Amino acid sequence: MQLVITMFLTQTVPRQREIIEVVLRNGWDYMRRLLTGGKTDEPQLPTPAVLKNILVDLGPVYVKLGQLLSTRPDLLNAAYIEELSTLQDEVPPVPWSEVEIILRKQLKRPLEETFSIINHIPVAAGSIAQTHRATLADGREVALKVQRPGIDLTIAQDIALIQGIADLVARTEFGHNYDIKAIAEEFTKALEAELDFTREAGFTDQLRRNLSHSRWFDPTQLVVAEIYWHLTTEKLMVMEWLEGVPLLSAKLSSENGKNPATERKAITTLLFRVFFQQLYIDGFFHADPHPGNLFYLIDGRIALLDCGMVGRLDPRTQQILTEMLLAIIDLDAQRCAQLTLQLSDSAQPVILARLENDYDRMLRKYYNASLTDINFSQVFYEILQVARNNKIRLPSNMGLYAKTLANLEGVARTFNPEVNLFDEIKPLITDLFRRQLLGDNPVRSLLRTALDIKSLSLQSPRHIELLLDRVTSETLQWNLSLQGLDGMRRTMDDAANRLSFSILVGSLIMGAAIITTRATTTQLSFLSSVLFAAASLLGLWLIISILRSGRLR
Repeated sequence: MQLVITMFLTQTVPRQREIIEVVLRNGWDYMRRLLTGGKTDEPQLPTPAVLKNILVDLGPVYVKLGQLLSTRPDLLNAAYIEELSTLQDEVPPVPWSEVEIILRKQLKRPLEETFSIINHIPVAAGSIAQTHRATLADGREVALKVQRPGIDLTIAQDIALIQGIADLVARTEFGHNYDIKAIAEEFTKALEAELDFTREAGFTDQLRRNLSHSRWFDPTQLVVAEIYWHLTTEKLMVMEWLEGVPLLSAKLSSENGKNPATERKAITTLLFRVFFQQLYIDGFFHADPHPGNLFYLIDGRIALLDCGMVGRLDPRTQQILTEMLLAIIDLDAQRCAQLTLQLSDSAQPVILARLENDYDRMLRKYYNASLTDINFSQVFYEILQVARNNKIRLPSNMGLYAKTLANLEGVARTFNPEVNLFDEIKPLITDLFRRQLLGDNPVRSLLRTALDIKSLSLQSPRHIELLLDRVTSETLQWNLSLQGLDGMRRTMDDAANRLSFSILVGSLIMGAAIITTRATTTQLSFLSSVLFAAASLLGLWLIISILRSGRLR
């Protein structure tokens, strides 16, 4: 294994040599030992700060990898999650001359006929794209998100390297336990999605439609940018320009007749209800609500920006997560363990008692805390950590869910330190349980339940009759599958073989001794010597086999 990795990393490919130089320069001891022939059985991560520096030095693709890993508390402990969450795309902007070439290639009409004004200085520059402000020929203000030239080739090369390393690490116990190949595949799909701006535009449109109506909040107070599809391509996205500032930079005053404290509370409530609808009703959510993606517009509305990272939750998962919130509120370790196993997609056996004990120890520190002081996202992170420690593999969207909750709660507490999270989510959880019991249409749900009960009542007597018939007629067969017996069978076979050899050796020695005492001819003396020699060889072989097995006790 070590030789294969060493050969892979020391190929004379410029990008691979660059990666090795960065790794060694930052002092990753595991890789240093690996490349110098030292013995290492399993991959060992560098410290969180060193890992972050390595990813930053390797460039934009690896920064994206770090950002993805920061959404996986089921894989990394809290120190790594906290460090990687600070990774930001900090790259110099592409010169306007290069941006203009891309724009002209992507637009069907001449640039001058499409836009009346384009600001050549970008308002934001990231690792994959940069954004310019512009005005359409009809006067509407828009934002142009333009892909950086050549980034697709760079990403393709780095993805190939990451997948190659993942294939190698997958052969280790670490790689098997955490399904490293699946993580690499997830990362590949995420990057490919970011390279296709039509996908992000589709996500933005879906969020805009989903949040255009709600029973929990006033949709007119929330804005998701409109997409101009006739100008949007894989490398160019044109959307409505939204004038405002990041939410945490907003200066609320009473000049517009609003009380700043009241407005802060209203905005906090709006954010919780917007994201709870996405998570628990729509099952499609904006997965990156950090402060830079939540804007306070000049008219007092709130805008969601940058919808490129989204998550999905199916109805079953939504129900489990709703119950998990209630279990956290009740500090119910047993229920947390049961719900974690329901979420798990791992076939490995789990010791339920140990899992419950771990959750009990984790939740015990919150027993004397007020519900208003409990950080729910932190508790959920700790739940994922306990699952990781018990080698329970959870779906990757659990990391996105946890990070979304953490970002949302962090923004809410910073924007409005007086927020009472329990008061915010209590009415929402109550409504969610009512919806799960009765659905959106209670009458239809009751009718469906009545029909199911009717069907069960009609079929049950027949099924019971068939079961009794088979029991009384002795035609009922039980198929039992006992697992874990192969090892026991091999152990018993080995023990029986050794016992047989021991008896055989003892018999040979006794026979040789008897012949020796009564030997009167040369032939009998020779036979006695042969028997002693055979007994010695068999005895020596038996001792060696026992010593090699390591079970001489």
